[in-house]
Amino acid sequence: MAVAYSAISSYSRVEIMHLIQQRPRRPIAELVAATGLHANTVREHLQRLIEAGYVVAETERRTTRGRPRVLYTAATGESSSFVAAQRAKDAARRGDLLRRVYPSDAGEALPDDALHQLDALVEDLTEAGFDPLVDESALTLDLTPCPHAPSSGHRGTLCRVHVGLMDGVLAQAGGPLKVDGIAASCDPAQCVVHLSVG
Repeated sequence: MAVAYSAISSYSRVEIMHLIQQRPRRPIAELVAATGLHANTVREHLQRLIEAGYVVAETERRTTRGRPRVLYTAATGESSSFVAAQRAKDAARRGDLLRRVYPSDAGEALPDDALHQLDALVEDLTEAGFDPLVDESALTLDLTPCPHAPSSGHRGTLCRVHVGLMDGVLAQAGGPLKVDGIAASCDPAQCVVHLSVG
């Protein structure tokens, strides 16, 4: 399976996202110094991440003279992205429609806000090139085979960024679910994400 062209299909964007997840409110100059990329390239990558709803830009409040910098932060429940919030609402609407058309015979169902979080997460993962298989009762998402496994030289960073992005999507959608972690596996293509009710 080829990795879909998404906001995180470029390792440079994954690297920038990782830096922003580690410490919020980063200016362009810091990201340029950390990645070694040209400032215009970093700006293009950031714009792509903003358009995907993963990053929020804010203008620095200055008390001294000079042009204020633009600071970049990962979109989470605290740093809200209008794009991510709208995508979550749209995913919830589509999910509700599908559940009305194809009712589930599952026993104890998740509350609506948790289902809406799953709707947003599944859509986001699908756009990133994954083919998620959700088990609502076990609260797991099987992302096997991982389309990013061929890039396993950076597997640790990729997995940390993906977990951060998934947590961000869940927080933006609003509800009780959080990412608990990824099940350890010897096979880099194996990826099962565990969720928990916060």
